[in-house]
Amino acid sequence: MARLRRMMMIAGVTTSVAIAVLLVAIGYRLFRGDGSTASGPDLTATLPKGARIVATGTAGDRLAVTLDVGGATEIRTFDAKTLKPTGRLRFAVEP
Repeated sequence: MARLRRMMMIAGVTTSVAIAVLLVAIGYRLFRGDGSTASGPDLTATLPKGARIVATGTAGDRLAVTLDVGGATEIRTFDAKTLKPTGRLRFAVEP
């Protein structure tokens, strides 16, 4: 009987410690205040007249936007953190 009581005490203490650790971790994340919820800058990218966004994608720290500009395809890339343009690739059709 004493052995069972000792095992139950160990299980109870272990469970209590686990719950305490979980509550501390949740409290730490809630009250840390590192500004992770701050939104990025609001920017407006101007597109050529008649252009249409076909697709978007990310690759590492780059944002790629595929455009259809009057039947020609164009890919523009932007830095994901600053949203500054980093490149433009145009595809032309041979006559």
